[in-house]
Amino acid sequence: MASLNTLPAGTCNIDPAHTEISFVARHLMVTKVRGKFTDYSATVVAADPISDSSVEFTVQTASIDTGSADRDAHVKSGDFFDVETYPTMTFKATQITDDEITGDLTIKDVTKPVTFSYDFNGVATDPWGATRAGFEASGEINRNDFGMTFNAPLDGGGVLISEKIKINLDLEFTKA
Repeated sequence: MASLNTLPAGTCNIDPAHTEISFVARHLMVTKVRGKFTDYSATVVAADPISDSSVEFTVQTASIDTGSADRDAHVKSGDFFDVETYPTMTFKATQITDDEITGDLTIKDVTKPVTFSYDFNGVATDPWGATRAGFEASGEINRNDFGMTFNAPLDGGGVLISEKIKINLDLEFTKA
């Protein structure tokens, strides 16, 4: 694994063409539903030591894409994201170590601490001379903590949609 010491100090912006912000939820407790967000911005300000760095994300909640227009419409509704009232969700790091980022995640005006484990994949210079850095991160939230409590009990036990949502981030940043 690459060392964070090779991350150049300064501001890096997310490269949306080479990034994916995705999630996984359980449906009927027997299968997984995957989705992603397609409109977001993020900035990393790298510092030495890494604990002095900062990370901020803003995701447009209406950009959700689960591969089903009907499901997307439901998830955008008041049962879940309520995108008309809460068009964004945000994350701001409060602590950064060599393998974890903890920060405040805000969804529907509810802010909770969330920790993401991450791997720093290194730095490369692209053919046009830009410095790029890659990360993979993952974490888990309970959607009920953010006021997304819609569900339905199943006859055989369990519920329609899991409370726990896994978040996966494949990130590429470009040095500003």
